[in-house]
Amino acid sequence: MTGALVPRSLVVVCDSWGVGDAPDAAAYGDEGSNTLANTAEAVGGIHAPNLASLGLGRLTTIRGVEATAAQGSAAGRATERSAGKDTTTGHWEMMGIRLDEPFPLYPDGFPADLIQSFEREIGRPVLGNRPASGTEIIAELGEEHLRSGSPIVYTSGDSVFQIASHRSVVDLAQLYEWSRAARRLLTGPHNVGRVIARPFEGEPGAFVRSPERRDFSVPPPGPTVLDRLQDAGVAVLAVGKIQDIFSGQGITEGRYSDSNDHGVDLTLDYLRRPPPAFVFANLVDFDSKYGHRNDPSGYAACIEAFDRRLPELIGALDGGVLLITGDHGCDPTTPPTDHSRERTPLLAAGLPRSQEEGPVDLGTRESFSDLGQTVAELLGADGGGLEGSSFVDLLGIGASS
Repeated sequence: MTGALVPRSLVVVCDSWGVGDAPDAAAYGDEGSNTLANTAEAVGGIHAPNLASLGLGRLTTIRGVEATAAQGSAAGRATERSAGKDTTTGHWEMMGIRLDEPFPLYPDGFPADLIQSFEREIGRPVLGNRPASGTEIIAELGEEHLRSGSPIVYTSGDSVFQIASHRSVVDLAQLYEWSRAARRLLTGPHNVGRVIARPFEGEPGAFVRSPERRDFSVPPPGPTVLDRLQDAGVAVLAVGKIQDIFSGQGITEGRYSDSNDHGVDLTLDYLRRPPPAFVFANLVDFDSKYGHRNDPSGYAACIEAFDRRLPELIGALDGGVLLITGDHGCDPTTPPTDHSRERTPLLAAGLPRSQEEGPVDLGTRESFSDLGQTVAELLGADGGGLEGSSFVDLLGIGASS
């Protein structure tokens, strides 16, 4: 690379934004899943004019979102090539790593010997040990947990070992230490993608998950675009669970978020940092609060709330480029509450296009990794040896822009 083309780049991962049409959806049991389109249809339409101006409505039929786009924007779809449909796999592929083997799943719960090893590590028995919705299992087992002090262990259709405990029974430091213990045990054939600490609070009949969730992921198996950006002197600033997904590898600084709005606030703060900088944000509410709970009304309202804040992000780019995408689907209108195998949106803003030129069609990209290669080229980093192909040439950005 000969140098950065822009002072900063921002990638916002709208967690679980899928647009259907994955070529291998049937192999994952997800034929017909289309998170954004089905959500909009279920609620009679979504009002998202700012996302429409970036071309979201051109990617799939989303009721209420016009199939149009403004100048200085670009829109396309990204196709996941890795095996799996979980958060870690999706984010890693964005940043240049393709997984040929999926992380292990536990549709019948974790093996007895593994649970027994974990119980010895923490010095007490566990409750649960089965696939479950996080909100449902704390409602079911929360009172027993309060009486016994035994943590609730559960999984889902994703490769996760989740540990839930009430904040009045187990303090956060202890919960995080238990999670680290589980992470140490989960190796070899049980190398799950993430151990997730799930604190909750409230009274029986009204338990709610608290925002201090932490993810303990396996580290990436090699360098990613994030490492290459740091090598090039670019600050990598992570918002939300990004730092956990990459186990801190390639992250200059990270901040956890309590909500989508808080994540946007943190992102805006990072965009004020001096260049060169890459801000990498995950907004998880779409997925955790609404997708996994099969709540299309909540999901739609969450999209509209993000749409209202989108002008703030674009206005803070200061010569930079914004890219919006998803890491998988989580269609709230289908019976399963798990992630769905879908293509994801790829939207861009901040492009140097004149009013005479139309919005850019990015087409259907063959890999999530095209996004990471594009970020690398925009910021003057070397993406050689990593997955993906940059689409900077389609964005109309060059050294003279």
